Amino acid sequence: MNTSRLRAALAALATVAGAAALTVTATPAVADEAAAVSWSVTPADASGPDGRVAIEHELDAGETLEDHFAVRNLGTEAVTFRVAAADGFYTRSGRFDMLPSDQESVDAGTWIALPESVTVEPGGTVVVPFTISVPENAEPGDHAAGIAASVLSLKQGEGAEVGVESRVGFRVMTRVTGELAPAFSAQNVRTDYRTSWNPLEPGRIDVSFDVVNEGNTRLEVGGVLDLAGQQVPFPDESAGRQEILPGERHTFSLVVDQVWPLFAFPGEIALAPSVTTADGQSTEVAPAATPLFIWAIPWPQLLVLAGLALIAMALLWRRNRSTRRIEELVRQAREAGRRDAVPERAA
Repeated sequence: MNTSRLRAALAALATVAGAAALTVTATPAVADEAAAVSWSVTPADASGPDGRVAIEHELDAGETLEDHFAVRNLGTEAVTFRVAAADGFYTRSGRFDMLPSDQESVDAGTWIALPESVTVEPGGTVVVPFTISVPENAEPGDHAAGIAASVLSLKQGEGAEVGVESRVGFRVMTRVTGELAPAFSAQNVRTDYRTSWNPLEPGRIDVSFDVVNEGNTRLEVGGVLDLAGQQVPFPDESAGRQEILPGERHTFSLVVDQVWPLFAFPGEIALAPSVTTADGQSTEVAPAATPLFIWAIPWPQLLVLAGLALIAMALLWRRNRSTRRIEELVRQAREAGRRDAVPERAA
């Protein structure tokens, strides 16, 4: 891609909010069909990829460090990739991503200096050096960023050409030395008892809540929901590890199934996160519990009981009515007998 085409594509990209297709991963990825380019981006040393899937460093405020990454062109033509760094974050699904090109970084994404582009021959690999320069006033704790190599392609849409950016990258985590203060809380706890209108079937309880990272270190969140005599661990095994960066929050949605409505249930959310150190080790953080309470009114069962009560009352009323009618007929018969007996004695 020549320079003029690259600029044109960038200009078109800026006019189309949300058109960028963003992927941050260390595995090879394929761009859209128009670009017909595939490539991979991985951490590296000066000689090539070194087996890391992400870059993590612990640095002092004011310290500068040089590292490398490798861009491999898996296609059949030479490609000029745009390389850039930006602040990183975790998506709602727990996937790591970095800010798109049209958003300005304010944290660790601005600490990384690297070339604007790199040209890689087909089947070739180019090692790109970059530096991380931590500001003197950087606060202690974890700061996330990402580095990505991207290509731009033009697509026709509603009579105009739009630019689409496809990128592949990896995570760069910098821990600034100093006092680490992990802190967290469970907020926005929401509960809902889902009644089964079949009175012979139990219902379920839906619980959702936000875990907020209020400290300065990333947290790997885990815990147990204790409610209605059941314990539901989270996250489940299929979701994998759930990291939350400082200032971020992650929403968990849990289900407590097979719960008979017994009017009310107290419970608690027990959080037991851990802090991941720069060398990959985990350190447990003091757990904390958040109480919760939920009403579970047995409406179907109460309606059945009310119906049975109405039927019993109707049967009782009918029985009493029959009894009173029989008694009235007996009384009328006796009266008639007495009236017939008086004329006979008079005669």
